Amino acid sequence: MNPSPLIAGLELGGTKCVALLAAGPGDIRARETIPTTDPATTLAAIEAVLDGWEFDAIGVASFGPLELNPAMPDFGSITATTKPGWTGTDLANRLKARYARPLGFQTDVNGAAIAEGRWGAAQGMATHVYITIGTGVGVGMIAGGRPVQGVAHGEAGHMRVPRLPGDTYPGWCRFHGDCVEGLIAGPALAERFGRPGKELPDDGPQWDLFVHDLGGLLHNLVATAAPERIAIGGGVIAAREHLFPRLRARLAESLGGYGSLAAYAADLDRRLGPPGLGSLAGPLGAIAMGLEAIGA
Repeated sequence: MNPSPLIAGLELGGTKCVALLAAGPGDIRARETIPTTDPATTLAAIEAVLDGWEFDAIGVASFGPLELNPAMPDFGSITATTKPGWTGTDLANRLKARYARPLGFQTDVNGAAIAEGRWGAAQGMATHVYITIGTGVGVGMIAGGRPVQGVAHGEAGHMRVPRLPGDTYPGWCRFHGDCVEGLIAGPALAERFGRPGKELPDDGPQWDLFVHDLGGLLHNLVATAAPERIAIGGGVIAAREHLFPRLRARLAESLGGYGSLAAYAADLDRRLGPPGLGSLAGPLGAIAMGLEAIGA
């Protein structure tokens, strides 16, 4: 029997990158973390890790926005991003040229959502969502078992939602100001409240704003697709899992008992929670993309 293929998985995040050598969650051979700085320094450090590994394919799950259309000349590149210096960075072609291996390429949140469906809490589900809240806010939506993709991949993290009365913070996002990312991403919290989110008290009033703003995003996702499950991960929420009961209550209130969504709201303990794969959802998303690249 042939051994399981080994994948070099690369999860590129706004703060750090994770390189994982694995066949799946039960067979992880190596893991390295690289700070995300400028593209030249970051990619050179990633390649220094991969140069010491033997693998069958590469999977990339990256922050974006990304060009995911293979017919486009800049396929595999980061497009106009809030991450300084990374706009136009060609990821896929650089890695394929260096390693001559099959390569799977997706957004970090779509990759994590695919991993959740393959190994995590969304196994057997056709429609589900993964949200990450960290340096940015990303939303990966799976419908019919595949990521939702139109002319470009979705950017629901940049959705605008109603603000709490009296909240005048203009927002951190340099493209949209007070979109959801501009209100609740890590840098937005630090700017909005004068200190990083990790330093805010658990019972601080700042989380009332966070729950309200994230609740608006959740309402719109449920009203649009009624996903079977919504997983929320990323550095901001991972340290604040006590917020999940508040988010469920806010979402149920917002849905207002409307139609078939009344039954949905009554089942939020099961439908809304942390990723089944925990902090490995993102890195394993890259492994899932590498496995898809070789049809495994």
